[in-house]
Amino acid sequence: MEAVVHCAGLKAVGESVREPLRYFDTNVSGSVNLCQAMAEAGVFDLLFSSSATVYGDCERMPLDENCPLGLPTNPYGHSKLMAEHVMKSVAHSDPRWSIGLLRYFNPIGAHPSGLLGEVPCNTPNNLLPFLLQVANRLRPALHIFGNDYPTPDGTGVRDYLHVMDLADGHLKALDRIHSERGASVWNLGTGQGYSVLEVVRAFERISGKAVPLIYEPRRPGDVAACWSDPAKALRELQWSARLDLDSMLADAWRWQCMNPQGYAPTALVS
Repeated sequence: MEAVVHCAGLKAVGESVREPLRYFDTNVSGSVNLCQAMAEAGVFDLLFSSSATVYGDCERMPLDENCPLGLPTNPYGHSKLMAEHVMKSVAHSDPRWSIGLLRYFNPIGAHPSGLLGEVPCNTPNNLLPFLLQVANRLRPALHIFGNDYPTPDGTGVRDYLHVMDLADGHLKALDRIHSERGASVWNLGTGQGYSVLEVVRAFERISGKAVPLIYEPRRPGDVAACWSDPAKALRELQWSARLDLDSMLADAWRWQCMNPQGYAPTALVS
């Protein structure tokens, strides 16, 4: 084994507000335990799945890697930032380590084959999985949390990124950390923000399905808008997102249509 890609953790903003200690235990203590196990095994190359939530409610857009940190708006973001601090300190103290901190924006989509996709546990916590289930009549309506944000249509704006581009970013980052020591940080995003309503309308156009909407109050811990400046990843990793929002939604809808109940037990056995 030459490297570890650390994607394990809890990732729901709302849940983190309700269960902060669980998030700190899993995301921070779990990361420390992983680093200890890696050191014992003599493996010192690590990619960490961090998050744009470490930037908090920053007024400066787009967000680059030099934007202020330390003001996440929810325990999930705090847990990711704390894990980043641990890993930076480890890499600074021990020259054997090479750690890449990948700050994801909002990964969505599925493999274009329709064979691999996201299966939420219980009620989906993120926009697209919930939207897909509503379109497939597994749920009655899409709940939108907040339509009074200071954005063009009042709904939250995010930088959505195709999971295939995200996977490619990991491969490029692995190549980079193999060739240098220390800790490095890269944003992985498209640099383009879309509102919740823009995503819904684009999905309706692509799928031909009408999506009933229910507006709810803002969710604790959410920010109004967040999108990336991915220039550093282009400069240092020769990586940039290639797939647009329509591709993300079309691939996700294909996955949902082919796997309406997720991975069926019979399919796993076969």
